[in-house]
Amino acid sequence: MTTEDRISLRGLRVRGFHGVFDFERREGQDFVIDAELELDLGPAAASDEVTDTVHYGELAESLAAVVAGEPVNLIETLAQRLADVCLADHRVRAATVTVHKPQAPIPLQFTDVAVIIRREKSS
Repeated sequence: MTTEDRISLRGLRVRGFHGVFDFERREGQDFVIDAELELDLGPAAASDEVTDTVHYGELAESLAAVVAGEPVNLIETLAQRLADVCLADHRVRAATVTVHKPQAPIPLQFTDVAVIIRREKSS
């Protein structure tokens, strides 16, 4: 059964030390994470029990631990690691993760730099 149900977590701001430049790894910067999980929310709606869904508070903590954890060069790699966390829950069939790097080292004025990936479990 295909569902259109989603859990969305937006604007999770976490300090991390990712980047290709030494100063990025030394000084760190804030990253902003958006995650959207695709799963069937019918069981949770029927039972009214948090154990029948993805607990978004626990999800936020798990994603924050990855961002604050082991540094990587590319936000593409960070996005993949975050998607892996989202897909670790057996109920999640697909996840879209956006990693925003608002303080990216670009010598021009800009609003946002982001990488967006969507991953799904193979059937």
